[in-house]
Amino acid sequence: MNVVNDPGRLASTPPAAASCGTTAGAAALDALVAAIAARREEFERLSHVPRDIVAMMKAAGIFRSSTPRCFGGDALPPADFLRILERIAMADGSAAWVAAFGSANTYLAALPKETQREIYASGPDQVSAGGLYPIQPARAAPGGWSVTGRWHFASGCMGAEWIMVGIGIGEQVAAERGTATGKPLTAVLPAHQVEIVENWDVVGLLGTGSHDLRLRDRFVPEGWTFVRGGPPVIDEPLYRYPAIAYQAQVHAVVNLGMARMALDRVAEMSGGRKTNTGAPRLADRAYFRTGLGKAEAAWRAARAFFYETSESVWDTILAGNPVTPEEANLLRLSATHAAHVSADAIQQAYRIAGISAIYRANPLQRLARDSMVVTQHATLGEATYDGAGAIFAGAQPAFAYP
Repeated sequence: MNVVNDPGRLASTPPAAASCGTTAGAAALDALVAAIAARREEFERLSHVPRDIVAMMKAAGIFRSSTPRCFGGDALPPADFLRILERIAMADGSAAWVAAFGSANTYLAALPKETQREIYASGPDQVSAGGLYPIQPARAAPGGWSVTGRWHFASGCMGAEWIMVGIGIGEQVAAERGTATGKPLTAVLPAHQVEIVENWDVVGLLGTGSHDLRLRDRFVPEGWTFVRGGPPVIDEPLYRYPAIAYQAQVHAVVNLGMARMALDRVAEMSGGRKTNTGAPRLADRAYFRTGLGKAEAAWRAARAFFYETSESVWDTILAGNPVTPEEANLLRLSATHAAHVSADAIQQAYRIAGISAIYRANPLQRLARDSMVVTQHATLGEATYDGAGAIFAGAQPAFAYP
């Protein structure tokens, strides 16, 4: 599923269809992007991406992108999947954020193989979502756990078939059960067993449907839990790629795509019509040209670092070598950098666009709101720079990183 035309190569031309291995797959991706662009206002009204669009994502291969090949999936190289998300983000950030959970099956690869076989029994195109925090305590029960609690930020839960929640079991219970290290576990349940509390009332990325989840005394078998980012049981290259870093990347790339759209949009505005006051066109103003040039350069540099790092780590894996902490650090750092630089580029486009950018009909308004939400994601915050700097300095990071 390689992108034929890279959006970084020609800024004014939207990227061409991704090749999903077949002409039909490429056509499905084209149809998906067109539908998203036409219906993005609907996603905001609903506060989620509707199931028919999720079905189109399935048809385009989004949700088999990280399904193991042994279960009929594609297990794509991460950079290939990231370029697909970038293209979707040019049409709508919320839709790309939901599509990003096509990477979530990298987490599920840590489940027992028998459990995964059940998940993929109906096919490789399985949609999962999760509200992992705050970690809720689980009570030991014969053969598993009794789970009660409420979790936030379950993006894409309205269209998911499987739901993940974070549970704490305590070190003593973990030792008694022989469960790995006492770290918090992730419990996986069929979506119909989980209550969705529709409370997603935000300014940006409203269409992601990142509602709360709630469970009351729900039994989860031991074999349906795993340590998030834990060792996979699937021996395929994708599952040797750092899972937490990959999650940072799939969210960061949403901002890369939205920034590309913002820069293209403001360039289109530069000379197409006279201003309301009769002042010089935007293209005739030095501050506009300078601002656009700086934003374009910053975006392209951040994007190059982002993809170069992903592809380098993938080459390490294909060569049969383990990913080093230094390489994983660059994945995290390049993702955070891409998210923040892209948000800055969108803000720059908004500032130099002038008064017309304040209208809701102008996509710069939505892009500015959505992009700031991306930078607030836990894997993309300012703490990344602290952790990265510690590794560069040969010091121990102050928190679990990378």
